[in-house]
Formats: sequence, structure tokens, C-alpha cells
Amino acid sequence: MLIGIISDTHGLLRPEALAALAGADHILHAGDVGNPDILDALRKIAPVAAIRGNTDINGDCAQLPEIEVVELAGRLFYLVHSVDWLDINPEAAGIAMVISGHSHQPGIETRNGVIYLNPGSAGPRRFNLPVTLATVEIKESGLIPRIIALL
Repeated sequence: MLIGIISDTHGLLRPEALAALAGADHILHAGDVGNPDILDALRKIAPVAAIRGNTDINGDCAQLPEIEVVELAGRLFYLVHSVDWLDINPEAAGIAMVISGHSHQPGIETRNGVIYLNPGSAGPRRFNLPVTLATVEIKESGLIPRIIALL
């Protein structure tokens, strides 16, 4: 199973992002969507789970949940826009991966058996940070996350 992970689109869904997510079985959006049309476009590729970010304060995006727990292929994924807002012990809760955005800085780190993934920002470039998203391949042997540069 292939999971596409995107965050911080801020109203901009790049063609490169759509191409990188093609073939995904499920897509997770970690907030700061910016425009609900983005979620509609992503749903044309695969089912979508999305949360709101700190800038999703108006319209339909403001109605998205603050956090989401998604079970895919028997593994739990915890979506929270900022990792600093994490209010559970992921290891104790049986979470396989914590997915966050907010910082626009992509990264993958494993702590106490839990993978922390920030796909970075797929929307407008901020400062000199890269424009990225991520994929996670779910195999019997485990989760294989990968950061994908879009530009």
C-alpha cells in the first residue's frame, strides 16, 4: 500500500504534487489546506483524510478536525498540524507514525519505535525551504517513508 502525505498547501496544489501522488492508495493532508478544492482534487486520486492547520480559520477548511487518527493496513497514523501540539504518548497509544506539518521543514525521525514524519510544504515556497511532500510504503516488514522534492 502506498500512502501520499502532503501538508501546507496554503491554497496552492502544484501539478508536480498531483503527479507525485498519482498511484497513492490513500492521501493524508496535515493541515494548512487553504482551499477545499485542493481536497476535492486529491480525492480524484485516492481517499483523503485531512486536518486543519493554524491558517485554516475560515470556510470549509475551518471545519476540518484538529487531529485525526487513521488506520491503514493495520497501522495507526496520527495527524497533528504541529508536532508541538501532540497531546498523547504515541508509543503507548500504539501509533506507528505521527504526521505533522506547520514548520515547512521536511524530516523523518524515529523515536521509541514511532516514526515522526513532516512532509514539508507542498504549497508556496517559504524562505529558502524546499517544496516537498512525502510517501509512505506500507510493507509487512514495516513503513518506508520517503521525502519527495517537487521543485
